[in-house]
Amino acid sequence: MKKVVKASIFFLIMTLVPFSTTWAQTEEETEENAATAGPRYGSDSANCVIHLSLYREFYKQKNYKDAFPHWRWVFNNCPLATMNLYIDGAKMVSSLVDETKDAGLKDKYVDTLMMVYDQRIKYFDKEGFVLGRKGIDLYTYRTDKVEEIYPVLKRSVELSGNKTEGAVLVYYFRTIIGMVDLKKLDKVAIVDGYDVISEIIDHNIQVNKEKPKALANWENIKANIESTFEPFATCPDLISIYQKKYDSNSDDIENLKKITNVLDRKGCNDSELFFTATEKLHTLEPSAQSAYLMGSLYLGKENMSRAATYLQQAADLFDEPENKIRALNLLANIQFNQRSYSQARSTAQKILQINPNYGKAYMLIGDLYAASAANCTEDDMGGKTVFWAAVDKYYKAKSVDPSVEAEANQKIGQYSQHFPVNEDLFFRDMQKGDSYIVGCWINEVTTVRPAN
Repeated sequence: MKKVVKASIFFLIMTLVPFSTTWAQTEEETEENAATAGPRYGSDSANCVIHLSLYREFYKQKNYKDAFPHWRWVFNNCPLATMNLYIDGAKMVSSLVDETKDAGLKDKYVDTLMMVYDQRIKYFDKEGFVLGRKGIDLYTYRTDKVEEIYPVLKRSVELSGNKTEGAVLVYYFRTIIGMVDLKKLDKVAIVDGYDVISEIIDHNIQVNKEKPKALANWENIKANIESTFEPFATCPDLISIYQKKYDSNSDDIENLKKITNVLDRKGCNDSELFFTATEKLHTLEPSAQSAYLMGSLYLGKENMSRAATYLQQAADLFDEPENKIRALNLLANIQFNQRSYSQARSTAQKILQINPNYGKAYMLIGDLYAASAANCTEDDMGGKTVFWAAVDKYYKAKSVDPSVEAEANQKIGQYSQHFPVNEDLFFRDMQKGDSYIVGCWINEVTTVRPAN
């Protein structure tokens, strides 16, 4: 039966030989070959077409044993024939490696598999992607050859960047750890590798937010990397490793970025090293994000003045409205804490210029007014009229932003009890519903209301 199949295929191919220059291509193959130079079918195009068709026919039947000799002929004699030569070849040779019991033959098949990847790069490029596949197969079949595998995967990640496949990142990280175990790399390489890999993973998680299947895959990869890194992730270890790097060159911007990224990612941002490196990085390469981070750090140290300075810088530097609001909101709360009520209101009003429906800004202004009551007693009612202005802001907050409704209602109920009573209004010839200007630093028009 096998001879009959071969004979029929041979007859079919022979009828196609005169038309070999119009050999059908898939769209993908056409694009790949458009970038290559030289004759596609080599010097013996007739034989190339015959062997190509024979290998493909057997390959489709998953008859790799009979496909392999014809595939090898094409591989050696017309390497530009088609990209499928290398895609099919990797799959076919991997299958032969898996099925072979003979250790010597298995090793030769692995060598052949590596040649497939190398020749694919030579004729069809995509070096970063192909090296990733090569490195994974090397790790699979020659796990103990860490020194051979590491540079392959390292180069793949360097070339592919954010387009690196998730599996490549997993195996690359394992080889880094393997190189450290062999004392071929310093322990800091694990932390640096984790930083690079994590940035790529985080990028892919972000771009796949709307693709559940891809997102789940990247989240699994992230979990894999995190669990692998866990033994090396204690804050004392990380600080010990990075303190030496910082001390050796505190002006290296890339080094500072690595230190701050890793320490922040692993929750070591309360360390002195994190603070020092972040401040140094902001000095050398100021940015909105670094300014915001410095503001947060100084806030943690309860240095309100320095925190406010950095947060104002961040608000000025941020382009995205939500980030500007984030910085201004924190700044306004610091100003509130410092009893700079007028400044805090001005900052809150800047937020409302960006987003008029940001209820928290109205809530903050209401709180500022309520906190001023004891200092705004010129109304001759012990500052009680201030609460009218405060409650006005709480009503406004919940009218534009349902997320603050519960808190607004609670404060409306709380501060309405401090309104002037009817007797106070009567003796001052004030009627419910009248307009009233709240003085002091507030200077807002409100409505007269008695306490409930």
